[in-house]
Amino acid sequence: MLMKRYWSRLLALALVVVIGLTGCSSNAFSDSLSGDYRQDTLAVVNTLRNALDLPDDAPEKAEAQTEARQKINEFAARYQRDGSVAGLSSFTTMRTALNSLAGHYSSYPNRPVPKKLKQRLEQEFKQVEMALNRGS
Repeated sequence: MLMKRYWSRLLALALVVVIGLTGCSSNAFSDSLSGDYRQDTLAVVNTLRNALDLPDDAPEKAEAQTEARQKINEFAARYQRDGSVAGLSSFTTMRTALNSLAGHYSSYPNRPVPKKLKQRLEQEFKQVEMALNRGS
């Protein structure tokens, strides 16, 4: 009986370790930001534009949306608490755009992004690019 309990606990521990390591492994898109705020912001804008510009029936649409969600999460995780960028107009505008798109993806995962939201996001992306060019 004691040996059976030992093996049961050992197996449970092994499963926890395997699941933990598998959950912590990186996927194809993770940790793709460099730490250079300007470069990372432009890369995220390009990724989001690509995801938004694809036709709704494109076979790579789901993968592009997954990458867009991942980039949104990475960007927020890296720069949300970074005081050196928090006051920049490019950051506040970028955060607004990211929150809008992430909200749509969360609330309506199977619906295309509405034209009105696409237009607003494109306008915000242009504002972000102009602010980055000005250095703010």
